[in-house]
Parts: sequence; C-alpha cells; structure tokens
Amino acid sequence: MSATPARGALPPDALAAMKKENGFLHILRHGTGAGSIYIVTYHRLEGSGGSTAPQAVEGARGLIELLEHIGTDFHLASVRGALEDILRFGSATIPDVWLSARDLIEKGLEPAVP
Repeated sequence: MSATPARGALPPDALAAMKKENGFLHILRHGTGAGSIYIVTYHRLEGSGGSTAPQAVEGARGLIELLEHIGTDFHLASVRGALEDILRFGSATIPDVWLSARDLIEKGLEPAVP
C-alpha cells in the first residue's frame, strides 16, 4: 500500500497557474525625499513573457512593504545593491524573482493589458 493518497490529474490551467517563472523587478523612483513615488513592475523572462502593470507606492516605507509582500529576500547582496542603486541612481532591477501567475494575482501585480 502507498503511504500517500492517489491524486487526480490537475487541469492544464491549474498547472500553468502554479508553475513559477523567472523574472525580475524593475523599480523607478520619481522625486526625492519622503514624498518619493516608486514604480514597481515585474518582467517575466520565460514562458508567457511580458510584464505586469506598473504599481505605484509612496515613500521608501511603502516600497519596502511592497517588496516584503512580494517575498523579496533582503539578505541577498543583489537586493541590497539594487536598493542602494535606487537611492543613488533612481532606478534598479532585482533579478531572479520566481513567481507564478497565482502569486502575481495574490501579490497585487496584475498582468499588463496589451
């Protein structure tokens, strides 16, 4: 006997929604100081391609909260470097962000309308 129960096959739509795709976050800063506006967009590198609709957040705290909600690992040197680049140059990318279609919807990053 098997220790785990048998599962039925998942429909293709469910499999596609659960498959994580590699991408990156692109962040732009508009303005300076506490009133800065940050525009965050997720760009897919594989699969369906494309990007999400830009999401605007106000202030550095709003940006950090959004990145935490997405699941960004602040311990990675690439993430810390990107945050420094945003402050220094006004834009940066955070590479190797793996999200599924379901993750994008749950995290509020809606697909861009062509």
